Amino acid sequence: METKVGNAVCHLLLKSLFILHCSLYILSCGNETDEAAQFFLKGNVQLQKREYKEAIRYYSEAIGKKPDFADAYNNRGLAKFRNDDREGALADYTRAIDADPDFGTAYFNRAEVRLETGDAAGSLADLERIEKQYQDSTFYQTRLADTYVRLNKVSQAQTAYDRALQLKPDNVEALTNRGALYFSQKAYKEADADIRQALKLKPNQDAALNNLSLLLAHAGNYAEALTYVDRALSHQPRQPYYLNNKAYLLLKLNRPGEALPLVQESLQRDNQNAWAHHTLGLYWLSQQQPDKALSEFRLAEKLDASVEQLYYYIGTAELAVGNKTGACEAWQRGESAGDDQSRRERADRCR
Repeated sequence: METKVGNAVCHLLLKSLFILHCSLYILSCGNETDEAAQFFLKGNVQLQKREYKEAIRYYSEAIGKKPDFADAYNNRGLAKFRNDDREGALADYTRAIDADPDFGTAYFNRAEVRLETGDAAGSLADLERIEKQYQDSTFYQTRLADTYVRLNKVSQAQTAYDRALQLKPDNVEALTNRGALYFSQKAYKEADADIRQALKLKPNQDAALNNLSLLLAHAGNYAEALTYVDRALSHQPRQPYYLNNKAYLLLKLNRPGEALPLVQESLQRDNQNAWAHHTLGLYWLSQQQPDKALSEFRLAEKLDASVEQLYYYIGTAELAVGNKTGACEAWQRGESAGDDQSRRERADRCR
């Protein structure tokens, strides 16, 4: 789970939550049901041991014995989710709900997968379905807030994060994610307080470490910021946002040769990441290759035109290739979006 905000091409990451639902389901209504329960319990043991393929095998055996076994579908969905099979998890949660339309945790778990696969509206529908059952859960309120963030419903997200922290003041995920929301709203003092409190409670929280690096970068403390994103990467070495953020910081520290492989790997892992295309554009600008930079900036624009300072850099690249008219048009768009650098460039060069 992620929201795209930050300094230039950086990302603040929303730390995701997941409720583990492993119920003890033992009935004595016949041999088939008893055998299903035994397979189910064996699956739970494997799930707790993080042996996800084995867990899936046992849950499948349970379902084979009892085709309407809602708990087995739900837990198999969780095992698939943990084994990076999002579509399989989504299908199993839906089967759990079909078998038991009042299965609250299956709705919660399906909301998680829907959010991760880009269906924020579907996630919200699932969460609203179980609101009465879960409204006093800090985890529910955090997930609800994350969903509102994806839907750009800022006031509702703020309210839900606040409620999550009223229910549990040491909810590290809620602190991390509310800090990300504050950052996106340029409330940097509040963002810093939440993220540092999250790290005080859980010093190795990788999302909070990444987010603190972005706060430091925003203040121009690039070298210190690099130490925090490195700590985040020590926990999640292949996380594409962290890789991109490190590449951006290295560019700011005039280390483009080190930045290039990182942003390339970030894009290999997520080529729909507008911020990483923007970082690659900055790299090409640093190498005096504005045509290549412009190509990356245009890709970023197509994916997410809200990337910070995007039109300032598009204008810079357009000017470098000799297209002053295109540069002025880009800076005008940047100025309309509230970018001060675009406003200054347009005032200096386009009169």
